[in-house]
Amino acid sequence: MLAIALVGIAGGVDMNKTTMDANNETVQIISGGLNYPAYLAAPSEDGKMPALVLMHSFRGLEPGYKSLIDMLAAEGFVVIAPEWQTFNSTPRDEVVGQLITDTVAYLKTRNDVDSKRLGLTGFCAGGRYTMLFLPQMDEFKSGVAWYGFPYSGGFNNESKPVEVIDKLEAPMLIIHGTYDLPSKMSDVYRYAAALNDSGKYFELKAYQGQPHGFMIDKGQLSQGDAAKDAYWQMATFFKRTL
Repeated sequence: MLAIALVGIAGGVDMNKTTMDANNETVQIISGGLNYPAYLAAPSEDGKMPALVLMHSFRGLEPGYKSLIDMLAAEGFVVIAPEWQTFNSTPRDEVVGQLITDTVAYLKTRNDVDSKRLGLTGFCAGGRYTMLFLPQMDEFKSGVAWYGFPYSGGFNNESKPVEVIDKLEAPMLIIHGTYDLPSKMSDVYRYAAALNDSGKYFELKAYQGQPHGFMIDKGQLSQGDAAKDAYWQMATFFKRTL
């Protein structure tokens, strides 16, 4: 099954509006014998919530990502973003994969997390990690890949996400801009066709005229209509699938 939409701009989403109180903090994730800082935000309400692991772009954990995490926490998600470039700006995939695994292990220790409702999302290089690891990590029940690189081996020319399509079981939402130059829209359509041919469930939201990285503007969360709609797409997708 698949759902594909070429999206204009819907607007209508207040990027500063919250639906519940949320708390944020920096925690430490121990992985490979190293301590990685991770930004975490969680609803202040009692009970077990679905949780998301967010992988930032190669530009690091910019302030805009923290704003996005706070918004998702206000929607009812526990969200954590490990700073995967803390010790190496271009780590090998196995290092990042282990960090994601250890981040999930941390989430499972929290009494506010429903460990059966975990999602993975990422942007740019983090989008590639989402495409690469969502099929390989059974803990995640769905994922959202933002302007990822399905045919790239990453910093160290390793595995390509398209090579692990056969392992994908979780629903995936792909968000991309048609004017993305680093990751061409044609490659994403080709990846979508491969997913479809393999019978994998995915949704594709393509924003006409939007460039690579359109969700973050000069380090801050974009206030553009495309970004507002894309946020809504992600939030509602996770609410439907987790």
